[in-house]
Amino acid sequence: MSNLFVRTLRENPADAEVPSHQLLVRAGYIRRAAPGVYTWLPLGLKVVRKVERIVREEMDATGAQEVHFPALLPREPYEATNRWTEYGPNLFRLKDRRDNDYLLAPTHEEMFTLLVKDLYSSYKDLPLMLYQIQTKYRDEARPRAGLIRGREFIMKDAYSFDVADEGLDVQYQCMRDTYEKIFARLGLDYVICSAMSGAMGGSRSEEFLHPTPIGEDTFVRAASGYAANAEAVTTPQAPELDCSDVPAAEVLDTPESTTIDTLVAVANELKPKAEPWGAADTLKNVVLALGHPDGTREVIVVGVPGDRDVDLKRVEAALSPAEVEVATAEDLKKHPELVPGYIGPMAIGPNSPSRVTEDGVISGSVRYLLDPRVARGSAWITGANENAKHVFNLVYGRDFEADGTIEAVEIRAGDPSPDGSGPLELARGIEVGHIFQLGRKYAENLGLTVLDENGKSRVVTMGSYGLGVSRVLAALAEKNHDEFGLVWPINIAPAHVHVLATGKGAEIFDKAEEIAAELTDAGFEVVYDDRVKVSAGVKFKDYELLGIPYGLVVGRGLADGTVEIRNRVTGESIETPVADAVAHLSELLRADLAAHGE
Repeated sequence: MSNLFVRTLRENPADAEVPSHQLLVRAGYIRRAAPGVYTWLPLGLKVVRKVERIVREEMDATGAQEVHFPALLPREPYEATNRWTEYGPNLFRLKDRRDNDYLLAPTHEEMFTLLVKDLYSSYKDLPLMLYQIQTKYRDEARPRAGLIRGREFIMKDAYSFDVADEGLDVQYQCMRDTYEKIFARLGLDYVICSAMSGAMGGSRSEEFLHPTPIGEDTFVRAASGYAANAEAVTTPQAPELDCSDVPAAEVLDTPESTTIDTLVAVANELKPKAEPWGAADTLKNVVLALGHPDGTREVIVVGVPGDRDVDLKRVEAALSPAEVEVATAEDLKKHPELVPGYIGPMAIGPNSPSRVTEDGVISGSVRYLLDPRVARGSAWITGANENAKHVFNLVYGRDFEADGTIEAVEIRAGDPSPDGSGPLELARGIEVGHIFQLGRKYAENLGLTVLDENGKSRVVTMGSYGLGVSRVLAALAEKNHDEFGLVWPINIAPAHVHVLATGKGAEIFDKAEEIAAELTDAGFEVVYDDRVKVSAGVKFKDYELLGIPYGLVVGRGLADGTVEIRNRVTGESIETPVADAVAHLSELLRADLAAHGE
């Protein structure tokens, strides 16, 4: 410790909001270089390399082969797949001295595809699985939580190549099983959730989420085992209702009713009924702005039941690669038919008098999309597109239409599960892995074909399998800590034993150094706190903060011929004769390593 490149901190960094970020900085594992960008210090690098080792061992066991691409890549391959545009502002773009366009890679689908195209041409070369562990870059608008959402991060990405879809299914299942083995070895809890493919494209998509209250992703699960990212939850279209007895739509004055609550109060005053009006009887029309990758901005309106809120992440997932935000006052000024607080379907979408369709291209008023909870034949109170006016008994399918449906509202605990197994439970999680069946999207765009057994050219089908190495480390820190510091499992800790010399006599330091050397010779990794002018209290605080699983304390007990062995994970402490210390601790270490598959 006297020459280890580490400085521990007693206070949390001002910008650190979650335990993993706080403790990794305080314990000297990482250091902030810029927003969302971190330097790995010696202890942190040891841990991340151990996570990588476990990932490599399990990937290699499947027959996957490791390669390594540059992070700096030319524009052309990403232009061919349209992702130069689709990634929008999340992509780090730059030019070289000759004014050629480059990017810092967020993922490497294009490069893997082109590499296989360059070297393979026959069905006999397939199936193939390649992977790399590489630094990736995404220009996150709001990097947060240290390593959990950064602009630079370490990721393992793998890609499978097959002639037939059946082969893709086999490799996809193989990677799914491999991820389960990796997370089991790491001791990291996970839930496999159905997910959206987003900018990656493809069909089948699943996320591995580590459940934690500080997670950015909301997911749902049901008693049946169904689990999905909230963005991927599907809602069956509400069945059509009989509206034959619904009175004609009626526009009424509704002053000072620009919110759902005030509208409900006015409705119960104007048209009282046996079952009072509620928020669920109103149709809320929310104006959103889409930022398309080509830089254009589109305003749309989404209609949802008034008792539900719009979930922007779900809308964005449905409209990917566009970015979605609430429309601004400037957006509304460009569409005078949108009367704030009183927006209704009759002046927008296919109901708009200004709507013109030529050769399938829609012009005129904004697009109008409805949440699938809005049933055809259902009657609503909604805006009349005039100040201080709402329309009652406006029926979907009789009085107005929409341009389509969209999964728009926040999922609630208690909502029915899509598989019919009962109510949904909501939880939060950190995405630590994501697997996709890409299909032929990238192979078609980049011309990856092979000759089959009949000499016919076949487009290759692909799978993509990502695992966030640095994010996994953060998730492990979130799981493995207490009020005093980190508490690493032995198979990923930066060392197995933390030897502490806690006293002033030379004999204490001599014995501590001797024990540390014996443990090292026995094959164990040791951190030895040999600092002379540091108090025992500070040494113990650093031991607790660094989180190394076992401590061996050489101190006052040495006069009686004993040393202390501490278990950082369980908190247990035992005294043992000096002569037996190395043998006793070695036995504990080997048993713990064996329990972790080492």
